[in-house]
Parts: sequence; C-alpha cells; structure tokens
Amino acid sequence: MNNGRFAISLHILVLLEKANGELLSSDYMAGSININPVLVRKELINLREHGFVMSKEGKNGGTTLAKSASQITLGALYESVKSAHLLGSHKNDPNPLCSVGKEINQHLNSLYDDTERKLIHQLNQQTLEDFSAKFST
Repeated sequence: MNNGRFAISLHILVLLEKANGELLSSDYMAGSININPVLVRKELINLREHGFVMSKEGKNGGTTLAKSASQITLGALYESVKSAHLLGSHKNDPNPLCSVGKEINQHLNSLYDDTERKLIHQLNQQTLEDFSAKFST
C-alpha cells in the first residue's frame, strides 16, 4: 500500500476532527493537503463507505466525522485503504523450475501477511483522537 492513500485519508480525518463537527468542503481539505480536490472526493467516498465520515450535499454542504475520533482506530483506517501488500510483490513470475523461484511467492506472502498483521495491531493501539492530539490548534 505504498500509494499515499493512508496519509491522505488520515490528513482528511484529522482536519475533520479539528473542525469539531463543522462541515468542511473538499476544496478546503485539498488546500490543506495540497492536492487536487478530485483526489479528496475520491477518498471521501471510501471513508464514507467505511463509516468514518458523512457528507451533506449542496451549497452549504461538506463533510464531517460520522463517529467520534475515539472510535476510529488507525488500523481500521489502514485496512480501509490498503490495496496491495505493504512491501510490494514480484513484477514477474519466478521460474517454477528453480528451487527458490518455485516457492518464493508463498514464503513472501507469509512474511508479508505476518508483517501486516503486526502493523495493523500496532495501528489499532492508536485512535484518531490520539493522533489528532499531536497537532497544535
């Protein structure tokens, strides 16, 4: 998952937590993150589908947290945005006739799964509220 979605989504959630229930626009969030608002809206769709945020459409619309920051773990956020193994994968198929090549993927997958479980366990020890508290207001 080396694609930046976790960082973007966490940035969005911290902004929303700091807003204390005020509706924020995707343009405002994009300005803070310094990315295109379309990318923010794409992440907001995912965050909404996973129950982290809720949105109101229209002229005075925007987005806010759907639940308390103390109920959102960073592990749950990570799981909502991950798309591939954290450490990547082969770009090609290894040689099945090679003693290493024929088994490398199963051993890599086991290593990656174990590492990711540990990462998620560690991220689950911290809530959005904990992480947001690190920022000055």
